[in-house]
Amino acid sequence: MSAIRVESETPWRAPGVDVEASPLVAALLRRLDGVLGELHEVSLGALSDPDVVRLLDAATAASSRLTSLECVTAAEADRRRLGKEIGARHTHQWWAGRSRRTHAEAARLTRLGKALASDQHAPVADALASGSVRVEQARVIVEAVDALPVHVEAETREQAELVLLELATQHDARELRRIGKRILDVVAPEVGESHEEAVLAAEESRAIAGVELSLVDDGEGRCHGRFTVPSHVGAMLKRHLLALANPARHTDAELRDEAGEWKPLRRRLGEAFVEYVERYPADATPQTAGVNATVVVTMTLEQLLAEHATALLDDGSRMSAGQARRLACEAGIIPAVLDAKSQPLDLGRTARLYNRAQRIAMGLRDGGCTAKGCETTASGCHAHHDDPWSLGGLTDLALGRLLCPRHHRLAHDSRYVMTIHADNTVTFIMRT
Repeated sequence: MSAIRVESETPWRAPGVDVEASPLVAALLRRLDGVLGELHEVSLGALSDPDVVRLLDAATAASSRLTSLECVTAAEADRRRLGKEIGARHTHQWWAGRSRRTHAEAARLTRLGKALASDQHAPVADALASGSVRVEQARVIVEAVDALPVHVEAETREQAELVLLELATQHDARELRRIGKRILDVVAPEVGESHEEAVLAAEESRAIAGVELSLVDDGEGRCHGRFTVPSHVGAMLKRHLLALANPARHTDAELRDEAGEWKPLRRRLGEAFVEYVERYPADATPQTAGVNATVVVTMTLEQLLAEHATALLDDGSRMSAGQARRLACEAGIIPAVLDAKSQPLDLGRTARLYNRAQRIAMGLRDGGCTAKGCETTASGCHAHHDDPWSLGGLTDLALGRLLCPRHHRLAHDSRYVMTIHADNTVTFIMRT
């Protein structure tokens, strides 16, 4: 098959479409273009507040009406198979190329247009065409009615659609989706409960089947991840992280970033997730081959004692020795200390962590973070060894203290000197 060189730059037109629009369509399009042009020329700054509200409301309704026109016209183009002449596999692919919409969005609007063309969804089509509902509301209503069991009678389906349309005047698409799952409780209570149970069971099965998690280390000290879990698990995790990120648990300095600006919620949640993982009880970690799922950090005695050194993790990545010492105080980290000949000198055990009784006693004694001026409560603190157990220190109550995550990092940061005062508070000063 040989290629045909196109000599002209005339606009591409769908096969079977007249070069010139019909007088009716041409006149309507000119009027539409003219009105839109005039509205865009209006100086918004010169309008009164009520006029700004009127214009926004009218533009919102007009957007719905135009989207309705898009949907039904795309459905008609699909019925005529206008993309066939250029070899498009689906009408939405042909439309996406013309409109520069994504294929996914063009497909969604085409599907909605085909649904609205049916007699079943005529009320939704009329509501969208009049601008009284938004396009996402229309899609949710259509999907909710179509999801009803096959044994539900046509009259009940019609009633369900009308009820959802009425509720659309008070609820957005997200709320309508939630209501739509239980619409039978309103229009047919006798079958509503069993239907809801079936819907929830199906959702839960799909959620379990779709669980996945991927983690990728970028080689620059960061790990990126993505996961999909059931909704209730996501809600539980979010609730836990929000509790850890609660501003009441943190000082003003902890809530600000390196530039002194307030940290956005996504960063505070990220920091909470780090704390969540680091503080997971070591004795609760699952076992494989009889060994807890802990991370082993290997370093020489010289590295352990040095202010500026690195340690090797058992997955081949590295961390600073200070970071390893900090994690060894609280998390499920096993440091394997070697001598100059790579012979083990000390294989630390997570049993050296402070136990629950000691933590409670420490909380009663310290009341919270012992760093001077810090207001973090005991529940938000780590248990820190004043005399590092890696240097022979003991896990005794008298030799430990509570430090919040930030000050615990400073305690193991070689750039800072920690001073213990007579009142058991500590201060940190950066080395000069």
